[in-house]
Amino acid sequence: MTVNIPGLVSVVVFYLVVLGTGIWASKKSKKEEKKCTGKESEIAMVGGRNLNIWVSIFTTTATWIGGGFILGNAEVTYLPNKGLLWVIAPIGFALNLIVAALFFVRPVHKRKYVTVMDPFQEKYGDTLTSVLFIPSLLADVFWVACILAALGGTMSVILDIPSHLAVIISAAVAIMYTLLGGLYSVAYTDVIQLFLMLLGLWFCVPFALLSPASADITFTAVNELYQPPWIGRLELRDVGKWLDDLLMLTMGGVCYQALYQRILATATVRQAQITCYAGAAMCIILGVPPILIGAVAASTEWFVPPSLDWNQTSYGLPTPYEQDKAGSILPIVLQYLCPPFVSIAGIGAIAAAVMSSIDSALLSSSSLFARNIYKNIIRRKKASEREILCVVKVSVLLFGALGTGLAMTTSSVFVFWYLSGDMMYGVVCPQLLAVFFLSSYTNGYGSAVGLVAGVSLRYLMGEPTLRLPPLLILPGCRIEDGVHVQYFPFRTTTMLAALAVILLVSRLASFLFLHGLLPERWDIFGVRRPAITLRDVAPKELPEDSALNSALPFTSLNDAKPDALE
Repeated sequence: MTVNIPGLVSVVVFYLVVLGTGIWASKKSKKEEKKCTGKESEIAMVGGRNLNIWVSIFTTTATWIGGGFILGNAEVTYLPNKGLLWVIAPIGFALNLIVAALFFVRPVHKRKYVTVMDPFQEKYGDTLTSVLFIPSLLADVFWVACILAALGGTMSVILDIPSHLAVIISAAVAIMYTLLGGLYSVAYTDVIQLFLMLLGLWFCVPFALLSPASADITFTAVNELYQPPWIGRLELRDVGKWLDDLLMLTMGGVCYQALYQRILATATVRQAQITCYAGAAMCIILGVPPILIGAVAASTEWFVPPSLDWNQTSYGLPTPYEQDKAGSILPIVLQYLCPPFVSIAGIGAIAAAVMSSIDSALLSSSSLFARNIYKNIIRRKKASEREILCVVKVSVLLFGALGTGLAMTTSSVFVFWYLSGDMMYGVVCPQLLAVFFLSSYTNGYGSAVGLVAGVSLRYLMGEPTLRLPPLLILPGCRIEDGVHVQYFPFRTTTMLAALAVILLVSRLASFLFLHGLLPERWDIFGVRRPAITLRDVAPKELPEDSALNSALPFTSLNDAKPDALE
């Protein structure tokens, strides 16, 4: 094959349009700064908290529907040992946004937080917050790697250019417009990218379905032709793993800063909830095209006479699955089953999906570092607004480089996609549930020990995608392709165990300190300090850098005026 010049030109034009939108949005952000009374750094992180509802819906949906979502759904549908019944991402992501709307939008919006780490800093102080930042950062970097790997694999198949070159160029463009205008650049480019995703994916589906090289997908859904039926099988012994994966996507997604940036950028609680509900519906709609394309791939014979094969040429043997190219099955279908102009539309949709997610992940991790680590811990709230913005930009560059490097290490986007969600579900989710809903029963000691317990248990459970053998074998564990695979819901077990440890150790620490069994000088998290609530302190008496945050029961903030929490 030679380089696909028309496709390459189309991608270049798309990138220029996205970059131009980012430049326009950066100018808009400067105008908004003059209208807003908030700080420059907060405008960069959450806009002016006045994002148009349509823009907020588009940016929330585009953030969740990334390259990993599109290529991952097609990959799982095509895999002979998985199939449609294991495509849980559309359902999981939709439930994730619904859960966020029902339980998390109101508290974070009314307290006018900027990042998801703000409640941790209020409750536990700086030390634990800096530790809890690490899994959040790793999850975002894995997320960036996942979506860049998706784009690299697609372009290498359709445009016949090196995968690493596509990854580097795409990362550079996303980093560039993210640096220019913060959340405004990200949000307004998301609008264009979501339109391209919708049009591009649905445009490709009819051509793939009507290809003479593939069998009727309604027949192959329940009958074995070239491989087992693509609808898949879900046996009773597999239900635990299926539910575990679903819960990981549902609750793990609630922990991402990228979600809270969209929620907090809206003007009202109601608008934020509508944004989440609309985004949930869009996750289902955009989950259908990659599933259909994966079904077409499972219904196609990979080596047939030239008069019948894909695009009148032979893909050859072994099959993509046997060549470990299942992660690129969607671009392979577009390349071999569809006309060239259709495959170009498909790559535009995937490029849009990738760009819409990578910018969100980079901005979210950079916001966490700049506000909760650099400003509040390293500089002790003495950093200027210009200094904080500079740190955000440097962080975008650094974290983007880390994700870009990881994207070149594997061909399967599925690996990084699940590692990212796994990190948030097993380690951060119990901490988030504790600080939001069980705050009066927790303290810094429980949080610290719970964090160690969660990480340790997760390591002991093993990870088949990394070929990490489990040291703790749970019921239902099987050996598949020489690797131990836990079919018991081990991720949920880890999450619940970590949550239980947080509550038990918090209770034990409170008992030991409050009853004088441990000396007060050992009480580094202030358990023995009086439980002062914000009702007892006038807003003007509460300075920005108040040290009360580690002593205040978090539940006392429910009745506090938002102005007192700035």
